[in-house]
Amino acid sequence: MNDEQREAVRANAKYLREVRPIDPEAINEYVDGQPHPATVRTVLRESAVDLGLVERPDGTFVPVAEEPITLDFDGVERFPESHARRLEDLLVERYGPGWPDGDSGDDLRERIRTFKESYFAGAQVTYDAETALAYAIYHLPDYYAAIQYVLADLAADGLLPRRLRVLDVGAGVGGPALGLADLLPDDALVEYHAVEPSPAADVLDALLDGTGQNFHPTIHRTAIEEFAFEDEYDLVLAANVLSELDEPIETVERALGALAADGSVVALAPADRETSIGLRDIERSVADEGPATIYAPTVRLWPGHAPTDRGWSFDVKSDLAVPPFQQRLDSGVRSTPERASGEQSDPRDDAASGPDAEPGEFVNVDVQYSSSVLRTDGQRRIDFTPDTGRTAKMADAERHVSERVDLVAAKLSHSLAAGDNPLFKISDGSERTDHYAVCVRESALNRDLLAAEYGALLRIENGLLLWNADEDAYNLVVDAETVVDRIPV
Repeated sequence: MNDEQREAVRANAKYLREVRPIDPEAINEYVDGQPHPATVRTVLRESAVDLGLVERPDGTFVPVAEEPITLDFDGVERFPESHARRLEDLLVERYGPGWPDGDSGDDLRERIRTFKESYFAGAQVTYDAETALAYAIYHLPDYYAAIQYVLADLAADGLLPRRLRVLDVGAGVGGPALGLADLLPDDALVEYHAVEPSPAADVLDALLDGTGQNFHPTIHRTAIEEFAFEDEYDLVLAANVLSELDEPIETVERALGALAADGSVVALAPADRETSIGLRDIERSVADEGPATIYAPTVRLWPGHAPTDRGWSFDVKSDLAVPPFQQRLDSGVRSTPERASGEQSDPRDDAASGPDAEPGEFVNVDVQYSSSVLRTDGQRRIDFTPDTGRTAKMADAERHVSERVDLVAAKLSHSLAAGDNPLFKISDGSERTDHYAVCVRESALNRDLLAAEYGALLRIENGLLLWNADEDAYNLVVDAETVVDRIPV
């Protein structure tokens, strides 16, 4: 098809989109030379973002709806088989059908060990093709799930437009991208831009082939420091990447500057202490000291106050089913020195010997993450100011030690208790030191402390405030005399 025919297809689409669904098998009659409908469909797909069109299951194209996205989301149980097959195809292509066994399996397992050790040591991970595949085996499923939980909350608040322009900073091998694509309804129009300079982009590129017709991806193989934030985005993702950047605060500030007026920056980090606290430090820098507003999950309930505690806060969701590729790598037959020298050995002995034998070492199904949603329009999920006449500030905790107090706070953890008494991190956004609510006696009056979800706003009446010298933190003791109610927001 020549340029004139392409322009004729687009011109007819612009006219017909206001009249009726655009059928490639009908529009070709209005184009000189009557190109094949399949060629017309290709042009319409290539022009869909510019024309604001979504392709329906029957093959026709219609304008994308203006209403925000609505979802029926019940959580994530497993990593989809279709994506798992694409990843295994990449592994077979590189290593052969026996990729979990022998030298190839040993190499992948060792690379997973190495990047995990580097991560916990705070060292930067260098990605070559093999490391990218190992990273995908270990992290695709949990990253896929985590982003869906955070974005589903945004959609429930009406903050994801159906025509969505996305920038994925440090997209990696594609867990967040696939999670986004699968979460959204088929009639959402997504213009997706990934910034990924490493060989992980090759894995991302292959996996994005499994997304739907209305998900339009572009990969920018450049460092984020060199990427020009010239366009406006409805959603900027920075998932599990900020801790690896030299200038994470500056990157988030640039992302905020590239948001549409009602857009969101969604940042995720692993739940471990250092990266989670690091995410809160970035959040506080760009919000309490900068241009952004924290939408969720942390709160700023008291005007003029901002927290200076450690900020370690993370959410926990149900474990995923074990992906087959993780199970295969975990149980793969290991190489041995005897086999390398030509001697025969029993594969059952190989699989159960040496340091490689720890069961489950290469299975990662935990969905635990820290998140921060930032906006520039001033919106907060919880926009609530407590009554100063009846509510204590956490900033004033020192003067209330050993007293019973009333607090309003967000619940920012699942139970962290090692013993029998459930313990939860709580925050009102004014605290200088960590605060925890510990339930020593559950009752019908205080059950909301245990039942409320992560991020919920609670009114806690008649709790006993104590100093915990062992943990350098304040404990609010919730007992039979304490009343806890969730505050609707």
